[in-house]
Amino acid sequence: MKPNVLHMIDSFEQGGSERTAIQLVRQLHESGRCRVRLACLQNKGTLREKADRLNLGEIPEYPLTSFYDRNFVTQLRRLGRFLKENEIDVIHTHDFYTNIFGMTAAALARVRARVAYKGETGGFRTPAQKRLERGAFRLAHRVVANSDAVRRQLLREGVPAAKVAQHYNGLDIKRVQIQSDVTRGEILNMLALPERRLVTIVANLQHPVKDHPTFLQAAARVRAAVPDAAFVIAGEGKLMADLRELAAQLGLKDDVFFIGRCEKVAELLSVSDVCALSSTAEGFSNAILEYMAAARPAVVTDVGGAREAVTEGETGYIVPAGDYVQMAARMIELLRDPKRARSMGERGRILVEAKFSCEQHLHKTLELYDELTVRPAATAQPDVALMPR
Repeated sequence: MKPNVLHMIDSFEQGGSERTAIQLVRQLHESGRCRVRLACLQNKGTLREKADRLNLGEIPEYPLTSFYDRNFVTQLRRLGRFLKENEIDVIHTHDFYTNIFGMTAAALARVRARVAYKGETGGFRTPAQKRLERGAFRLAHRVVANSDAVRRQLLREGVPAAKVAQHYNGLDIKRVQIQSDVTRGEILNMLALPERRLVTIVANLQHPVKDHPTFLQAAARVRAAVPDAAFVIAGEGKLMADLRELAAQLGLKDDVFFIGRCEKVAELLSVSDVCALSSTAEGFSNAILEYMAAARPAVVTDVGGAREAVTEGETGYIVPAGDYVQMAARMIELLRDPKRARSMGERGRILVEAKFSCEQHLHKTLELYDELTVRPAATAQPDVALMPR
């Protein structure tokens, strides 16, 4: 019998975890192997249109204001009723907030298979948030880690090894493919970018952990060595004004292009010569996979699962976090040797297709659901002794 599966996401904004979740929901629905439902904490964002096209039925919203107020209890009761009325067999959450809310409600409703998710290492959560998350993981039957780096982090935090399932995010290659008849000049005009050699970073400007200042400091050194280089920052967030000011202080006012949230990622990457990641912490960066799938060489910081994707010197370069001098040197090297840059990019594309496809992500997810829904009930229980009372 097909299991009834509920996926829960924070919102429909264009974040990496949200895109990956909607992609997985679509694939599960199209597979016919389970009956899929979707719920959210915030009913906002441009991905809602894609979710609606799946015709999954009502997408309930459970707005939270705190984990400690009366509203949290009210929303738990609402979700509990939904889980029971729809006979949900598997709940699968996709981020910090849905982990805590979804695992708590599902444990109270005695959902037989509870799957949480971890897609980040250090640098994102306060000690209080980490305690809450550990409690949610105790209520889960499995915690999906999106890289081996995250898996190791979970083990260090005390999550039992048998409870952790490591699944790489799958990338839909179509996301970075463009029409073959579109020219570079047309794309540059569409994105309002100059006819220069472009170094691009795709990362939100919301959290300091993305460390755009290191990217900008590297850009200043690259600009001095490669006069026709320009730099593109794709993303939006509260740090935008500060980063613009820093770019001006570094003498890059006319060389750095802040293009905001980019709906034309494939087109942007197609005209980029080198791509970068400057984060001080990550789980497994979707941006790196997109760079590689678009056949672009990547210069990335040595954080999270970067080494699981980028092969040093073959598909890109890995530099220490915060080391703008080495980051700049690698960027300059690639800009000065476009033939080698293209070769590295092509090897990256081949690697993504072989190792990080969305089909593999779907296969591993279905295997996990089968394991959790057909095994004897006694082996399914989370660590009840550690549940909060």
